[in-house]
Amino acid sequence: MKQHLAGTIGNTFSCNKVDPEVRLKIKRSLDSNAKKSKEKKGVFDDSSSEGDDIPTQKVPSKGKRKASNGIEAFCQKDLKVTHSSQPSIRACMQNKERWKETDLAIALWFYDACIPFNACNSPYFQGAIDKIANMGLGYKHLSFHALRVNLLSDAKMHVKLIIDSMRKTWEDTGCTIMADGWTDIRQRSLINFLVYCPKGISFVKSVDASDISSTAEELCKLFCEIVEWVGPRNVVHMVTDNGANYKAAGGKLAEKYPLIFWSPCAAHCVNLIFKDVGELETVQSLAILASKVTVFVYNHKVTLTWLRKRKGWREIIRPGATRFATTFIALQSLHAHKGDLQGLVLSGEFKKYSKVQRAKEVKQIVLDEKFWDNCLVIVKIMTPLIRLLRLCDTDEKPSLAYIYEGMHRARLGIMNIFKNKKRLYTPYTDIIDRRWDLMLTKDLHATAYYLNPAFQYDQSSYCKKPEIMRGVLNVLDKVEGEEGLAILDELRIFREREKGFSRPKAIACCKTTRPGKY
Repeated sequence: MKQHLAGTIGNTFSCNKVDPEVRLKIKRSLDSNAKKSKEKKGVFDDSSSEGDDIPTQKVPSKGKRKASNGIEAFCQKDLKVTHSSQPSIRACMQNKERWKETDLAIALWFYDACIPFNACNSPYFQGAIDKIANMGLGYKHLSFHALRVNLLSDAKMHVKLIIDSMRKTWEDTGCTIMADGWTDIRQRSLINFLVYCPKGISFVKSVDASDISSTAEELCKLFCEIVEWVGPRNVVHMVTDNGANYKAAGGKLAEKYPLIFWSPCAAHCVNLIFKDVGELETVQSLAILASKVTVFVYNHKVTLTWLRKRKGWREIIRPGATRFATTFIALQSLHAHKGDLQGLVLSGEFKKYSKVQRAKEVKQIVLDEKFWDNCLVIVKIMTPLIRLLRLCDTDEKPSLAYIYEGMHRARLGIMNIFKNKKRLYTPYTDIIDRRWDLMLTKDLHATAYYLNPAFQYDQSSYCKKPEIMRGVLNVLDKVEGEEGLAILDELRIFREREKGFSRPKAIACCKTTRPGKY
């Protein structure tokens, strides 16, 4: 309509009845809109007169500085304009087309170099982009040699400075040394040493222990080297694998350094409970039946396609070869698909396999309500332990103060499922007790449970077993002199909710604030 009234040639015919003054105002409006549109695209006009459709280029006069360097040169060269008009920073940096081109360039680099997509979630990614943008035009990427040699050395020094800054925290609050043993593709026994403190986790070093991993004495010497590097008085806790040689080395370490507590890995301990439960005859037979159903579904395109068309369908989780807990997670996933699977075996699509023996077995399993009831029982039994495993295996918060309560709650949950019928729950609780008593019943875990206000101030569910107070006193026996007596008095204040512990806000946040956060 504006072009019709303004009399512009191109998309419409000109109006002969419009007033000349109105025609001029509308033409100016069109020119203004066209100029704004060009600026958004990175094209900038400096017209000599209003309404002129041909942009003119200003020639710098003598004595005036030419726009040949700085931000002016960058904008002109990069935007490929031939005039000296200065674009706004917003138009230069936030143009949608330029933004998309930049994103595509970075994406192509990711694709070509096979960089994992989650690399863009790195906290260093945006910082690197910002530094490149601040460098401006002309920055050349780093070389292979610099990345492999010089910059790697600089990064190592940077990490060393970070670890040195954490040493103060180690002195103030104490720390935990973690020894993570594993085997690489060359079958070497490696041990990674890490140090945890409230400020964070720091990697110390990795040691090839192929020649010493089987000897408790040699392992103890290696542990002592790490303890001496961190500082014996700074170390409160040492966590290692659950192997017999590691257990013996941990005992020798505790004898040499009486103030250091040793314990095996809690996550590994819970995983071994899953292993023992999975070896029970009833659980094994149930897992075999569940596996037959899952394998048949995923080995036949017709059945899988039928299921994937179901509303809200999510893939069935299948057991992993190295994680014992995945067997129970797979049973839980299969039970969640009960309705879909029963609908599948009763559908017309499944009749195509009516003469196949495995299809007959699958149909019989899926329509057997006893099978689903047994799945549900096993899922309910193991759910508290799965939660505990996730808690122990996460980096979100320290798990030491929650391990004892988690194991205690899991045991009570199993007893409640079987309505306290000892004959039914004993096979499961015996496994938990055996692993717990032999591996993870440590004074430090009992003390952490006692000092967690979320449990101490909830008397309805607080465990009052004598072993808890015994563990607290055993820990305090290692604190010498008047400091130990002062701690005993502070424990009474904490338990009785006196002084600062009696404040309403302190009590209100006892279950939401992690122990040791403040």
